[in-house]
Formats: sequence, C-alpha cells, structure tokens
Amino acid sequence: MKTTVDIPDDELEDAMRFSKARTKREAIVTAITEFNQRRRMAELTRQAGSCQDLMTPAELKQLRRQG
Repeated sequence: MKTTVDIPDDELEDAMRFSKARTKREAIVTAITEFNQRRRMAELTRQAGSCQDLMTPAELKQLRRQG
C-alpha cells in the first residue's frame, strides 16, 4: 500500500541508523514491525496468569517426578 507521510528528517535518520536499514522504506517497515511485536507481547503479558486451566509450575514439577 502506498502512503505519503511527512516524517521529520532527524527521526528518520535515527531510525535508519539504529535499524541499520539501507533504505527509508526498510527503516519504516522495521520500526512498524518492532512496534507491533512490542504491543503483542505487552498484550500477552497482560493476559498472563488469567487462564485457570493451566498447571502451576509446582504441579508440572511433581508430574515430571512421577514419571
């Protein structure tokens, strides 16, 4: 999808430097991908421990000892 966006030059230069991107497009795609990954991980972390049907670490350890 083509989109026109006005990105401050200094921010784009930093993004290219930090991501070691060769092109502006590569830097932007990398930044969006990393942003989305962080948001997904934050959502998973928020939901951690909310499932009542999973074994506790202690239960798993005991089960492994039994055989």
